[in-house]
Amino acid sequence: MDQGNQLFTLALGLVPPWAVDEVRFTVEEKRLDLYVNFPRGSHFPCPICGQDCPVHDTQEKVWRHLDFFQHAAYLHARVPRVQCPEHGVHLVPVPWAREGSGFTLLFEAMVMAMVREMPVLTVARLVRETDQRLWRVIDHYVSKAREAVDMSEVQAIGVDETSSRRGHDYISLFVDLAAKRLLFATPGKDAQTFEKFCEDLQAHGGNSEAITEVSMDLSPAFQKGAAEHLPNAQVTFDRFHLMKLINEAVDAVRKGEVYSQPDLKKSRWLWLKNPGKLSAKQSAKLQELLKNQNLKTAQAYQFRLTFQEIFTIQNRHQGAVLLKAWMENAKASGLPPLVKVTYTLMNHWDGVLRWFESQITNGILEGFNSLLQSAKAKARGYRTHKNFINMAYLILGKLDLRLPT
Repeated sequence: MDQGNQLFTLALGLVPPWAVDEVRFTVEEKRLDLYVNFPRGSHFPCPICGQDCPVHDTQEKVWRHLDFFQHAAYLHARVPRVQCPEHGVHLVPVPWAREGSGFTLLFEAMVMAMVREMPVLTVARLVRETDQRLWRVIDHYVSKAREAVDMSEVQAIGVDETSSRRGHDYISLFVDLAAKRLLFATPGKDAQTFEKFCEDLQAHGGNSEAITEVSMDLSPAFQKGAAEHLPNAQVTFDRFHLMKLINEAVDAVRKGEVYSQPDLKKSRWLWLKNPGKLSAKQSAKLQELLKNQNLKTAQAYQFRLTFQEIFTIQNRHQGAVLLKAWMENAKASGLPPLVKVTYTLMNHWDGVLRWFESQITNGILEGFNSLLQSAKAKARGYRTHKNFINMAYLILGKLDLRLPT
């Protein structure tokens, strides 16, 4: 064997009967072509039974490989079809690429490592391939990795939706709160998403009857889905979403008062941020506004702080007593947005109080949502739900991709 061919054979990790028997280097095209072959008379195992079989014929195939000093490298091979006496003629799998792929395993491993860190379109430009081809690679490895996911120990889940594209286009995310990993993602945010989740859960060794805790927002569709498909789950209404209701009420009071109180202009975040997160300038401005005893927004703000403090308690009875007192005072305040919140809390009372026992929240989901939206912004969106969901699994699913090294 030519010494150069032998060097490339070793570099590619080829073992007999495979070997590089020709190398073509085209400077003008910045391209390296490696031709892999096998000796006449070689035998290969049948893909069905493993029996050693003679070659029937061959098919010419080409795979994109890792670049060689910024030169695009391609592997060419006559892939044999063997004649098995029991199973007939079958194409032999090659050790450097998976069936149906136009890339070598090492090229795909590089791509999968890169798409975790940067948008797929950016990776496509770097490796000089179309993003559609890379998405097919991603889909293969994500799907394969998800087949091996074990959900048999899942007992507590969080559910939330995230926007897939502009407009009312959402993906529902189901997260294992204990393992802090994305279990399942599906288009939509209706009750049917729970049915799809339970089907996927069962396919991965889990059981919907084993789910004892679920954290969610106040979505009627989610409540319906949980009631229908998670028979043993107790619902905790996520305190972050409850705080969102309070914040919206405070802001509604501010908006209604800003015309009569000009000092409230451009003060929105002073009332919605936690005091410890305000800058020195913002804190001084807030303290100045709070001196106005007649300011309705200041009154609403105090209700916000008290509500937040109540949700640091870890005793259901004590939490219920304080929350009832808070609701009575909120009603007596005469501030319509806060009065509206009290009726919402009353209508979801069991799930609100459940937090004082379960202490579970969708905090992990809020973080996941931020990661996904950041990735989506960098990628300038994803063309399909499938792409978005695959990226969600890749970023948040803690998948074992079993990539070659």
